[in-house]
Amino acid sequence: MKHSPKILWQLFLSTFMLSASTFGGGFVIVSLMKKKFVEDLKWLEEDEMLDITAIAQSSPGPIPVNASVILGYRIYGVIGSIVAILGTIIPPMIIISIISVFYAQFRQNEVIATALQVMRVGVAAVIFDVVANLSKNVCRTKSVFYITLMVIAFVLAFLLEVSAMYIILGCLIAGFIHLFVQLYKEKAKEGGNSKC
Repeated sequence: MKHSPKILWQLFLSTFMLSASTFGGGFVIVSLMKKKFVEDLKWLEEDEMLDITAIAQSSPGPIPVNASVILGYRIYGVIGSIVAILGTIIPPMIIISIISVFYAQFRQNEVIATALQVMRVGVAAVIFDVVANLSKNVCRTKSVFYITLMVIAFVLAFLLEVSAMYIILGCLIAGFIHLFVQLYKEKAKEGGNSKC
């Protein structure tokens, strides 16, 4: 991708607008980032965005900021990371600062309480969209291992209420074990072929 100040400005504006209009946490903004940077601007491939999502989720810190670091770096290097982070953190910083000043009034206002309740419905729909898309992408791999791991992770999180941190760590360990088994099988196969 050709580097130019115009791309930096577009990166800042995109992350700023996404962050300013996103309610409901990191999963929501990641879904909107996918639509913006993969489908609209075509700066990233869908697989790259999925990798960014996975890294952002499994790293410490807020998901939108983590995603912005990687996204910005992928698009424009270190400067891109800084610009994407600024675009992502400025809107919530301003909004939360204003809310903190008028917190008592906001808390007692029925109109605002109703608006927040209604926004939760929209947030639930967007998160469901993210889950459906990520699940589809896992199923597209046609890997029994990945699909089984996804189902087990869902059961642990949804039915048994196991902490997400343990589930992600468990998936990471299972992934490494699976990789080592695959590499061992390949080496054994190559060794068997060389004897023939």
